Amino acid sequence: MIELLAALSASAAVGMRIALPLLVIGLLQTDRLWDEIPLLSHIHPSALVGILTTWSLFELFASKKRLGQRVLQTIQLILSPIVGAIMGIAVAQFTETPAEFIWIIGIVGGLLAFVLQLVQVGWFFRLRGLPLWVVFCQDVLCVALVIFAFDAPQQGGLIALLLLWLAIRSSNQWRRWYVGSRYSPVHHRLQRQMPD
Repeated sequence: MIELLAALSASAAVGMRIALPLLVIGLLQTDRLWDEIPLLSHIHPSALVGILTTWSLFELFASKKRLGQRVLQTIQLILSPIVGAIMGIAVAQFTETPAEFIWIIGIVGGLLAFVLQLVQVGWFFRLRGLPLWVVFCQDVLCVALVIFAFDAPQQGGLIALLLLWLAIRSSNQWRRWYVGSRYSPVHHRLQRQMPD
């Protein structure tokens, strides 16, 4: 159970940023870097540090502007299931999870990262851009979740489950908003004005 909570914590971090959690997890394992992380272990560590550092800086700075948020969300929505699965598998391997559960944890981690990214995209379009304070909270929470995955997996896993609960609540809120806007007088007036 602790292994699953640790993997959920790391995968939830990918639900906010892509490169930053990978960079942090590599730097936390200073003796091995990314030697045990799937796919990344085949790339030379120096090149990987350069790629992840560059992309992390791009994520940190681009996320502060509306256009940058839109570009990032498109890329992150595509990559989040893959990177979330990689993070889940990596943390499961670090915690010496039995081999038959590693792939299940990877799939769950990928799905969690994808759902959290999907919720961010929804809020981006609902609010017409994420507020700056939300973006800063994401940066801090992303790093904290990766550290919690190793040092305090129970707390990190609980935060990840709380984020999942908030995502589910958000989807219900969007549904109510969508249904309410469909039956509003303004919506009907716009439909009558549109040519057939």
